Amino acid sequence: MTSTPTSLRERKKAKTRAAIREHAMRLFEEQGYASTTVDQIAEAAEVSPSTFFRYFPAKEDVILVDDYDPMLAEAVRAQPLDVPPIEAIRRAMREVFARLTPDVWESERRRQKLFAEVPELRARAVNQMNDALELICDVIAERTGLPADDLRVRVMGGAIAGVVLAILPPGRMTGNSPLQPSDFERLVEGLDLLQKGLPLG
Repeated sequence: MTSTPTSLRERKKAKTRAAIREHAMRLFEEQGYASTTVDQIAEAAEVSPSTFFRYFPAKEDVILVDDYDPMLAEAVRAQPLDVPPIEAIRRAMREVFARLTPDVWESERRRQKLFAEVPELRARAVNQMNDALELICDVIAERTGLPADDLRVRVMGGAIAGVVLAILPPGRMTGNSPLQPSDFERLVEGLDLLQKGLPLG
């Protein structure tokens, strides 16, 4: 009997979070990232500043926080256990990217443009790769039965994170080369090369 109210609450929270992010993106584009305050974003989204901070710990988190890592982790965990870790991650990426709508792709292009234009955001995004690395190592550990701090798990996780950073660094796909679904196909191909032992011949 409690599932429907919980679902309604979650949908309302998701709607509020999306509204805050959309108004923040619009203000960043119109008047610049540095010139936009949390108070302005909250006013535009018709929420209080305290509500803003319940969804995003700081202004930069509106851009830095994305929804892909949890989706990817869930998709990896759904893969059969006999699928090798890198292959499981490749399959999960294909599944997640295939579900992204045109609106989501456009939002991601806008986010990447801000990374390109605001050096401090780009630097923070690169630093955040450590969080992604920990998530990758967790799912590899789950699939292999090894501890997350096992050297083999850390090396494989670092290699996968390196492929992501090498092919899709924050802010790279902008300007005359806007982010496209095919860019993520390159990422999947990069993981395929890693799985095959990086043949260069």
